[in-house]
Amino acid sequence: MPAGADTADAILRCARSLIVAGGYNGFSYADIADAVGIRKASVHHHFSTKAVLVRILVQRYRAEFDAGVAEIERHFPDPADRLRAYLGYWQDCIGEPSSSFCVCALLSTEIPLLPAEVVVELKGHFQTLSAWLASVLQAGADHGTFTLSADAHTEAEAFMATVHGAMLSVRAYGDPGIFTTITDALTARVATQH
Repeated sequence: MPAGADTADAILRCARSLIVAGGYNGFSYADIADAVGIRKASVHHHFSTKAVLVRILVQRYRAEFDAGVAEIERHFPDPADRLRAYLGYWQDCIGEPSSSFCVCALLSTEIPLLPAEVVVELKGHFQTLSAWLASVLQAGADHGTFTLSADAHTEAEAFMATVHGAMLSVRAYGDPGIFTTITDALTARVATQH
């Protein structure tokens, strides 16, 4: 049995996997306790309510996203390479049961049923992702790498929706290759032809 901070981390990892598998309402504290090997009371000790647990999970997810974007920015100065790195991250995750889908995208399908504190975090994630994608697309347009058919913000929203839709298509068809098929077409659409 994990102890202290390790227990909290194990609970969060388990909750993330359970959300990817079945959404916010698809798991209980009993499911987490069984999977982690602790008592249900221990889950409540670390996270008093499911809303608190999922809010903290989304906050952690957002921090991981921020760190991932910082790494992409550090290693890939070219905007096209930045988009490829972002898509490559998800391509690598496709097929992994615990990370095959964006947790925030999954949770956003349940917004009408979610606690307000979780919704605030979800909206923050999408605003941050959209702003980053817009900055990458605008930088590519400024350097002649991308041709945008709308303003960078609109293009970023379409890009984000297409990537999340590609994740849905992978699930619907049971075919991980469809992600690349969709996202290759997406990047080809914005790439400037020379």
